[in-house]
Amino acid sequence: MASRRITSRLIGALATAGFLTGAVTLQAPPASTDPPVETGSNEESAPGVDPVHPPQARIDRVEPISENFLSVFVASPAMGRTVEIQVLLPAHRDSPRPTVYMLDGRSASSDANNWTVRAGALRFFADKNVTVVFTLGGPASYYTDWRHSDPKLGTNRWETFLTRELPPLIDARFGGDGMNGLEGVSMGAEAAMMLAARNPGLYRAVAAHSGCYSMSSDFGQAQARAVVGTFGGDPDNMFGPSDDPQWADHDVLAHAEALRGKAIYLSSGSGLPGEHDTPDNPDLRNAVLFGGPIEAGADMCTRQLADRLAQLGIPATVNRRPTGTHSWPYWADELPRSWPTMAAGLGIG
Repeated sequence: MASRRITSRLIGALATAGFLTGAVTLQAPPASTDPPVETGSNEESAPGVDPVHPPQARIDRVEPISENFLSVFVASPAMGRTVEIQVLLPAHRDSPRPTVYMLDGRSASSDANNWTVRAGALRFFADKNVTVVFTLGGPASYYTDWRHSDPKLGTNRWETFLTRELPPLIDARFGGDGMNGLEGVSMGAEAAMMLAARNPGLYRAVAAHSGCYSMSSDFGQAQARAVVGTFGGDPDNMFGPSDDPQWADHDVLAHAEALRGKAIYLSSGSGLPGEHDTPDNPDLRNAVLFGGPIEAGADMCTRQLADRLAQLGIPATVNRRPTGTHSWPYWADELPRSWPTMAAGLGIG
């Protein structure tokens, strides 16, 4: 009964916020101004592309933002365009090092990753011996490979880009040692766990904050469809209609065994107002009225995954806080809390 009440509260909050009705007006990401990259890796081969010898991803250019913080432009055959990411390098780069990929939430911007803008990630990682890759763009995409291009959200082949095209380029250009970690929040939390479960040989550590992980359940699919609809996308273009096997193929609970051997950190709040939900918070109303029920749903999802890992005997560090809403101040707090688990998994002393 408790799970049903949480589900009703979450769906009600999404509906009230316009997530389920389309009442929220958010701009779809602008069309890329970069020239498209010919590719044969989407639904069908592009004209003139040799399917036996498809084009390879490459780094087109690197532009410094600061001494150790770079904009990197990657020509991606999978995405069919040039994709910008941001890369933070450690101050001392005299030896190969692991790479951590930071995934954004639902409203991922093409200008900056919220981990850098709202969670202090640049400052936090400044003294860490790790290369950090921040994704840009991909709002409501779940950083996965969509079955079809979407009229509003374009071509999303993020799993191929993040797991096959990008890691060898990052390692070769920026001194990677082949060890990788993932960290994500909300939509990016579910994506981080999906990518880790679906590509078990690639990642050593994964941290996920305030996500849901049962994509094929009624609740999981409802929240995913609501998120995609936020930006006017068609969820059927992601994994197909509700009975399509792709929903189950991306269900982390169903494939939790694939997470064995990884360092895992999970966190969520209860949804009750906490230390950051104070009168001087300009976003207090949204945080409490909408972020509270949404975080309660994420907490239920986190408990389900934690219980499943425990049933399988897979160790995980789990921090389910007694308070906290679905908002960035809490996720900023989780960055240093998750780091010991991430660092141990990546072999960073």
